Amino acid sequence: MKKILMLLALPFFIACGAKEESLELTVQADPSWVQYYQNAAQKVMDANPGTKISIVEIGAFDLLQKVTETDITNPDVTDLFSYPLDKLTVLSGKEALASFDAKKLAEKIGGFDDYDNGLGGKLVINGNYLGFPTNIETLVTFYNKKNAEINNVDLTKKQEVIQKDINTITLPIFNAWYAIALLNSADIDLLTKKDGKFYSDMTKDFDKLTKKEKDVISTLYEYWKKATEQKATLFDVDATWGYIDEQFKNGNKGVFRIDGPWAVPSLVGLTDDLDVLPIGIITVKGVPIRHWKSGWAIGINARIEENNKKMQLAEQFIAEILNPKTADIYFKQTGKIMPNVSKEEFDKLDLKDMDKKVIAAVIDSYKTAADVPTEKEWSRVWETWQHAILSWDISKPKNVKEAYKEIKASFDAMMSNME
Repeated sequence: MKKILMLLALPFFIACGAKEESLELTVQADPSWVQYYQNAAQKVMDANPGTKISIVEIGAFDLLQKVTETDITNPDVTDLFSYPLDKLTVLSGKEALASFDAKKLAEKIGGFDDYDNGLGGKLVINGNYLGFPTNIETLVTFYNKKNAEINNVDLTKKQEVIQKDINTITLPIFNAWYAIALLNSADIDLLTKKDGKFYSDMTKDFDKLTKKEKDVISTLYEYWKKATEQKATLFDVDATWGYIDEQFKNGNKGVFRIDGPWAVPSLVGLTDDLDVLPIGIITVKGVPIRHWKSGWAIGINARIEENNKKMQLAEQFIAEILNPKTADIYFKQTGKIMPNVSKEEFDKLDLKDMDKKVIAAVIDSYKTAADVPTEKEWSRVWETWQHAILSWDISKPKNVKEAYKEIKASFDAMMSNME
């Protein structure tokens, strides 16, 4: 259930004594963001007497569902709301987002050295800026220092995905969110557009794959084969997550795992010896793995686009939540990493050492990451990939060509239904 937290400013009266019509703005916030957003809203209202900003406590995905199932005139859809980068084309297709001069706003806020070549430039469709970047995210490599020591793992060296003990690096590769880190090392496109048509590298014949692509598919197959031989529960949709957590506890075999900064609270509950490195310490045939340049943005509801005063108030609120001076509070209260603050600047802020390490690893990993796909059709890939990889437990491929045959069959089926 959503909660509406009203923050009221003193009423503003114009010179003649008549009360000016109050400007009201509603802003979506996940539960953990509420306090930070409330403080930002109060600052904006203090600077703009007569305004009212209501923070609506509702999960971003819950609100986005309201947008996609109804439209922007729905009063339950707030004037400002957050969305992940991969939802941009869906929201644009629904004409849900107002266009505004985000680049000029970025100059006002500060810290964006090259706005158009960063996350901000990914929020543009047909020349229109349809959001403002609020968070960068990508996967990094977490490791257990104690387990590395007892298992004689040299942390000064790059680590190949295939290890003597498969549990050294635990990867749920049936889940495309994690597998993509390996696939990106060879620039494999599971789904993209070429010359206006949808295309997938996974529909090519095995012999047509490049050497790097074959190396990745071979590594995936060898990982499955070794996990099967060592009876590691790494290909079970329900049990894998608990198995990876168990292996990561002190005294077990798990040394490395890839995840996002949001995983820190749960990981510190598994071990007191947690540390982090950029994702590229893990390699496929010597090539560093890399994830996506993922991130979040805050958008303005298109229904207020013609209301200049509301648009100005919305931009002021965005500027306040992205104030570089509060980047440490922003991270503590929302778990988000401001895209306009460098790792050197974060290092000077009032944050725990572990938080600083995670932020630095994310920023470094983000630099080498691939662009995240934004086509709405990409949503079909998740199930297609999972079905292909998990089918190996049934078909039991004897070699990498047989394993790839299952992947190709799944993607051929997906592409046959693609417009």
